[in-house]
Amino acid sequence: MEENKFYHIYNRGNNKDLIFFEDENYRFFLERFNKYLRNFVNLYAYCLMPNHFHFLISLKSNSDIHTDTDIEIKVDKGFKNMFISYAKSINKRYHRTGSLFQNSYKKKEINRELYFKNLVQYIHQNPVSASMC
Repeated sequence: MEENKFYHIYNRGNNKDLIFFEDENYRFFLERFNKYLRNFVNLYAYCLMPNHFHFLISLKSNSDIHTDTDIEIKVDKGFKNMFISYAKSINKRYHRTGSLFQNSYKKKEINRELYFKNLVQYIHQNPVSASMC
């Protein structure tokens, strides 16, 4: 990942299982995002579905966060910590064990304006397409 570029970040539950079981889980997931990533990324759109999520982000520049440390390392570590923290909490609360997420998260660079526009629309229409709204 590079500074000031846009990325589609997404993942789903292991075996396509749920990652959110009740409303509080969605709030807690976003709290984890804020705790571990808000200082390093700009969030433009997101969607949290019962078994998967999407984020549209860009990395802030090092000058924006006043550090000499590589921003990509901080973001990768932030996502890792976020997912570990969330999964541990879910496993404890729902008396489950094992992986919550399928593999590690996916990241796709958005390098065309049309892809950016389509992605924003896709993210916001996802709950509608799934008849959740």
